Amino acid sequence: MRNLFRIREKIDLKVYYAVAAGVFLLILVIWTVLSESGLVSQIFLPKPGSVLHYLINVFGTGTIWPDIGISSYRIIMGFLLAALIGIPLGVMAGTFNFADALIQPLAEFIRYMPVPAFVPLIMVWFGINETAKIAVIFMGTLFQLIPMMADSVRAVPDDLLSAAYTLGASRKTVIMKVILPAIAPRTMDTLRIMIGWAWTYLTVAELVAANSGLGYSILKAQRYLRTDAIFGGILVIGFLGLVTDRLFSLANRKIFPWAEGGGE
Repeated sequence: MRNLFRIREKIDLKVYYAVAAGVFLLILVIWTVLSESGLVSQIFLPKPGSVLHYLINVFGTGTIWPDIGISSYRIIMGFLLAALIGIPLGVMAGTFNFADALIQPLAEFIRYMPVPAFVPLIMVWFGINETAKIAVIFMGTLFQLIPMMADSVRAVPDDLLSAAYTLGASRKTVIMKVILPAIAPRTMDTLRIMIGWAWTYLTVAELVAANSGLGYSILKAQRYLRTDAIFGGILVIGFLGLVTDRLFSLANRKIFPWAEGGGE
């Protein structure tokens, strides 16, 4: 028992999964007691059975699949665009102090601005089509990604750079053969975090005159106080986010098995 509370002490996987499952079970029990006992009105907290019935219905009839498809498309496109732009900018900011002065202060400033506040401007700039929804997710993730990538580059030990220069490597070689391989595993972890941010901005993105998507279905259910549908939509988004998170984690272990924890 004492080993469970030692700093960074490894525990048996069975114990880990048992504890994780126990947390979810505890939340479900508390939820059931509060809703079934009448302590909390179903308008505010639906019964688990009602939420389960809603999910069975929408998956059984197939009405939720188009929403999952269009929401996933918006997430993927916004995330990919942010990664294509944010990774190079972050690497530049972490590598060159001049680029850092150009990029990082602005990124740090913008990333503290609330993305929902940009929704009216995005509608003016891009209209109410798919581009606007993708732009919300793009803005929500890009300016979080840049500083994290820059920090990853700065975490590369100076000894590695000095050794490369001592061996006659050029600046381009140091970047391509030392810095980029060194930050590759951490970059995958950073992207795993960013895909989580992208899912959290989904509902905000689908505020932009949407008529489809998981976020839209949640907002539509809100108008009619369908809290079972609201909870169901939230659970679906949470599950999809967890799936993408685990896929990134698995890819990291398979692609970079030498990284810390990669072989576990």
